[in-house]
Amino acid sequence: MPSNQPEQMHAILERVRTIALVGASEKTNRPSHEVMEFMQKQGYRMIPVNPRLAGQKVLGETVYADIASVPEPIDMVEVFLAPERTDAVIDQAIDLKVPVIWLQIGVINDAGAARAEAAGLTVVMDRCPKQEIPYMNSPTNNPGA
Repeated sequence: MPSNQPEQMHAILERVRTIALVGASEKTNRPSHEVMEFMQKQGYRMIPVNPRLAGQKVLGETVYADIASVPEPIDMVEVFLAPERTDAVIDQAIDLKVPVIWLQIGVINDAGAARAEAAGLTVVMDRCPKQEIPYMNSPTNNPGA
């Protein structure tokens, strides 16, 4: 069962620091670009992944062809791909033992999520971290802030 409860998602976002964003785009009007830029401004290390752009730079970061090519540990894989294209990424994340897979809004792969969870990974599905962060930081949700 995906970890889509607000408390679970917020705990994930407080814990992770390095995020591989699969489906990164160089186009500034694309949601993946907007989310990557927002997450960078929140202090996350965002590593773009897109085989079409491998070796280029997006928002100052080198783009990698796949998550296995990323030369540093990844805390979370955020996926901006059509659901039918997510299985390979999920399987790579399982093989690499990436702790968290986060499938963006509209990206639903129940079978892939079940495989990842069975392998011990945490999965968030059909949600956007950019939408969760403002809620996490709101005074009504965090009275000590």
